[in-house]
Amino acid sequence: MMEGPARVRRNEARRETSASAHGGVMIQARNLSKRFGATLAVDDLSFDVLPGRVTGFLGPNGAGKTTTMRMILGLDHPTGGTVTVAGRAYRSLPAPLREVGGLLDAKAVHGGRRAYYHLLCLAQSNGIPARRVDEVLSIVGLEAVATKRAGAFSLGMGQRLGIAAALLGDPGVLVFDEPVNGLDPEGIAWVRRLMRALADEGRTVFVSSHLMSEMALTADHLIVIGRGRLIRDESVQDFVDSSSTRSVRLRSPRLDELIPFLEAAGASVRAATEGAVDVHGMEAPAIGELAADRGIPLYELTPKRASLEEAFMELTRETVDFHAGEAVA
Repeated sequence: MMEGPARVRRNEARRETSASAHGGVMIQARNLSKRFGATLAVDDLSFDVLPGRVTGFLGPNGAGKTTTMRMILGLDHPTGGTVTVAGRAYRSLPAPLREVGGLLDAKAVHGGRRAYYHLLCLAQSNGIPARRVDEVLSIVGLEAVATKRAGAFSLGMGQRLGIAAALLGDPGVLVFDEPVNGLDPEGIAWVRRLMRALADEGRTVFVSSHLMSEMALTADHLIVIGRGRLIRDESVQDFVDSSSTRSVRLRSPRLDELIPFLEAAGASVRAATEGAVDVHGMEAPAIGELAADRGIPLYELTPKRASLEEAFMELTRETVDFHAGEAVA
């Protein structure tokens, strides 16, 4: 559900105030590139991830999202360009876990280690008090399984443990790669609320996901890449509004008679729900006038804007490397 302009302005002002209180830490990429042999995974990528908002990181499979996040967290070294957190490369941060929390692979945990001791080891290596382990286990809802070995965790439990590790140092910057993988609906809703709460505290939250419905509900801003290059860097609202995928839902008892007139006027018509069609390439007032001129009654004339998923599919269609074939009967 999109916010009204007044509410958007109030929320932006509140987030800017919160971000200022948290230090205004941001992620900056400048002409960032990464090559693996003959493959250019990230290609001259520049963007800022600002505090006080959730920034969604979108792109088709193989677009370079995980590689970019690995470079932010110092796990891959750029072939060209730079990426910094609060003006410094990750590897030069004196206490990384206190400044940046990351979750890239929920299963990157020693399977024989119990959840509590996995977190305690991380805490001790970064000078974080042991009491913080209990705090983050409570935040992610894993208190009851704190002494269970991580190797026995489900994917969803592993995600929660990874999020706990990211939160351990109470950092101002958080990087999450597909954090809702393996979570049930309640868990997905919990991650959504957590992302929003972290951003509202003024933190920088950078999250990738293939669930467009969740990005529509969670993100304030989007960075969209394809084949390693920047496609869009704008608010969710602007991203959706710029899509050409708009239509008008039309119902009429005389659709068969009306459709030829619409197509003659340059519109395209697609079947929708029973008794209705979606009209593309023609605005609602023009459709209404055309129907009125011919004495054709209308039961519904509803403008529809693109969903985030529709806008994403339209924008990235040319950068998808693998397309599924048509269904075979």
